[in-house]
Amino acid sequence: MSLDAYKDSSMLELFRQEAQAQTQVMDTCLLVLEREPTDPAQLEACMRAAHSLKGAARIVGLDVAVTLAHGMEDLLVWAQSGKVRLSTTRIDALLRASDALRQLSEGISVQGLPALQAILAEDTQQDAPAPEAMPDFTPALPEEVSPIETNEPEPAGELHDRILRVSAERLDHLLDLAGRSLVAAQRTKSLGQELAQLKRLQDHLDRSLHGLRDALLGQELPPRAKSLLSDVNHWTLEAKSQLQQHTAAFDSFGWAFEQRSQRMYDTVLASRMRPCADLMAGKARMVRELSRSLGKEVWLNLEGEEIQGDRDVLETLEAPLIQLLRNAVDHGIESPAQRLASGKPAQGNLVLRARHAAGLLVLELEDDGAGVDLARVRAAVIARKLATEAMAQHMLEEELLAFLFLPGFSVNEKVSEISGRGVGLDVVQHTLRQLRGTVRVRQQQGRGTVFQLQLPLTLSMLRCLVVEIGGEAYALPLAQMEQTLRIPADAISMVEGQQHIWVRERAIGLVAAHQLLQLPHGKSDPLGLPVVLIPHHDRSLAIAVDRIVGEQNLAVVPIDTRLGLLRGVEAGALLDDGSPVLIVDMDDLLNSADKLLGAGQVERVARLSEGPSLRRKRVLVVDDSLTVRELERKLLIGRGYEVTVAVDGIDGWNILRAEKYDLLVTDIDMPRMDGIELVGLVRRDAQLQSMPVVVVSYKDREEDRRRGLDAGADYYLAKSSFHDETLLEAVHMLIGEAVE
Repeated sequence: MSLDAYKDSSMLELFRQEAQAQTQVMDTCLLVLEREPTDPAQLEACMRAAHSLKGAARIVGLDVAVTLAHGMEDLLVWAQSGKVRLSTTRIDALLRASDALRQLSEGISVQGLPALQAILAEDTQQDAPAPEAMPDFTPALPEEVSPIETNEPEPAGELHDRILRVSAERLDHLLDLAGRSLVAAQRTKSLGQELAQLKRLQDHLDRSLHGLRDALLGQELPPRAKSLLSDVNHWTLEAKSQLQQHTAAFDSFGWAFEQRSQRMYDTVLASRMRPCADLMAGKARMVRELSRSLGKEVWLNLEGEEIQGDRDVLETLEAPLIQLLRNAVDHGIESPAQRLASGKPAQGNLVLRARHAAGLLVLELEDDGAGVDLARVRAAVIARKLATEAMAQHMLEEELLAFLFLPGFSVNEKVSEISGRGVGLDVVQHTLRQLRGTVRVRQQQGRGTVFQLQLPLTLSMLRCLVVEIGGEAYALPLAQMEQTLRIPADAISMVEGQQHIWVRERAIGLVAAHQLLQLPHGKSDPLGLPVVLIPHHDRSLAIAVDRIVGEQNLAVVPIDTRLGLLRGVEAGALLDDGSPVLIVDMDDLLNSADKLLGAGQVERVARLSEGPSLRRKRVLVVDDSLTVRELERKLLIGRGYEVTVAVDGIDGWNILRAEKYDLLVTDIDMPRMDGIELVGLVRRDAQLQSMPVVVVSYKDREEDRRRGLDAGADYYLAKSSFHDETLLEAVHMLIGEAVE
C-alpha cells in the first residue's frame, strides 16, 4: 500500500469513528427533541454534531455526506431560530439522515437520498440564513462524545491526555496478574495473624518467666542456675523486642502491599469498565420504532448511564436486554385504546435504570403496562401439566412468575414475530446464568412489571461464600444465592417423603451438598445445620453444607482443559491463606439436585446428634456506643458465642472480676475508664492476664495501634475499616470455634 493510500484509509477510519460518535449524539438528542421540540441545549448539540460531520465528510471527499449533513444543519438552525417546529415527520427525516450518514461512513450505498434531502429542505429554501462561519474540521465535541483515538504525538504539556491502543487479550492478562497480586497481598493478613499468635505465646512465656522468678525469690540458688536464669531472662526480652520490631515492620509492609495491590487492580479493572451508556445506546430509538410499528407510542427513559460495568458483561447483555425491551413493548404495554380505557395516558413508558448494589451491577427494566395476568399463567401451568390444579391454585405469585423463564413457556395464544414470553425469557435467564448472575421479575396487576438483572461487576474477580463440604473448602458465587441459615435439628420435617425446612411459611426441599458433589460425609456443626438457599426455577432449594467459613473476593482461575469436565466445578481460585479452592458450578449443582429429586434418591440429611453438652465460649464486649455494642454482639452471637456487654471500662472491669470470660473486646475512648487502662488492669491481674484482648477503636493511626498493642492487646481493629469478617476472623484466631 502506498503512503497516500495508507493516509486515505486512515482518514476514512477516523471519519467512520467520528460518524459513529456524532450520529449517536444526534439520535439521543432527536429523541429528546421529539418530546421537547424547543430544548435549546439539545438543538445546539444536534446542530454541532451535524456541522462536525459535514466538516469531516468534506476532509475525506465524501460529497454526498457533506450535502446531507448540510441539509440537517440548515433545518436545525431554522428550528433554533423558531422559524420551524420539529414535528414527528421532521424528526423521522433527521433520524433517517443520521442512519444514512452512519451507513455512508461504512461505505454502504444508501438509496432514496434525493427524497430525504427534499424533506429536510422543506420550508428552509426561502431566506435561508447562512450558517455561522465555523472551521471546516475542528469540531468541539460534546461532552457525551469520546475523543477520537489517534497515535499522533502530543505536545509535551498534554501527555496526560494521550490514548494508547491495547489489545483486549493483553488487558485481560494484565487484569489476571493484578487479581493474583491482590490475592497474594491478602495472604499477608493470615501471616500477620500467625505473627500475632506467636507474639501472644511470647507474652505467655514472658509472664511465666516472671512468675518463676517471683517464686524463687528468697531462695538460695546455685551460681550456675542463677546465671542460666539471667540468660533466659535476657534472651527472652531480646526475643520479645525483636518480635515486636519485625511484627511492626511486617504489618506496615503488609498494609502497604495490600493497598498498592488493591489500587493496581482497581486501576486495571477501571480500564476494562465501560459506562452503561454503551449498553443503553440506541435502545430508545429501537423502542420508538418498534412501538410505532405496533401502533403504540412508547418512550424509554434511561437512568444511571454513567454506572460502570465490565466490558464483557455489557457486551453479553446486549441480546438479553433487546429481548426484554421487545417483550415490554409488545406484551407489557397495552394499546392506546386500552390504556385510555383504564385511565392511563395513551403513551406508555419504560424505564431502564442501572445502579450498583452490594458489589453487584443491577439493571432494572420497568414498564407501566398491565402487568402479568397470573390467572393465565396458572392456567398455562395446568395445561402444560407442569403442576396439578391443586398445587397451581396454592402457588405464590413469585412461584408463578418463575414459570415465565421455562423453555417454551408462554401465556400468549398468538405467537408474535417480535417477541414471545417463552423462548425469549429462557434465553435471558440462560445468559444471566452464564454471567453468574440472576434475573427476577415482580409485577403489580394493572400497574406494570419490573425485570431485575443482578450481575457481578467483573468476571475476573468473584465474591463468593466459602463453605466446607466433606472436609474440603468450596466457593459458592454470592450472586446466585438467596440467603444462608443455621437450622436447629427440630426444624427439619418430612413432606411427601422428602426432608424440608420452613422459611417464610414456605416448605423448601433440603439436599446435602456432599451427595450432590459425591463427597464423603463431613463433620456436623454442633450449633445447627448450615444451609444455603439457592433460587431454582419456580422455587428455592436448601443445600446443606458442613460449615460456613465466610465471604471472600476470589481471583477466578480457569480449570486446565487437560483435566476434562469436573462434576459441579466451574473454576478454581486461591483463598486468602493461599490454599486452593474450587468454585462450584451452581447450574450443574442444581441439575444434579433435580435428577436426585426426580429419581427419589435424595439421602436424608443427618440430624444433629444430642451427644454431650458443649460449652459455649464467652466474650465480653465493652464499648460506650450503643450502636457498636449491638453490632458486635449480634455478629458474635450469630457465630455462636455467648456475649455480655458493658458500657465503659469500670463496668467491664467489675464484670470481669465477677465472671469468667474467654475473650475481651474493648473500645479505647470511654468515660470513667478507657480501654488502655482496662487492658493494663487485665494484664496485671494474675487470674486474667492470659485472657486474649481485641481492641476496636476509631483511632486508626499507626501510633494509636502501637499504643494499644503495647498495652497488652492481642489484636487491634480500626472502626474505619471494620466489617463483619475482620472481627470474626480475629476472634476465631484468638479463641477458636464458639463451642468446645
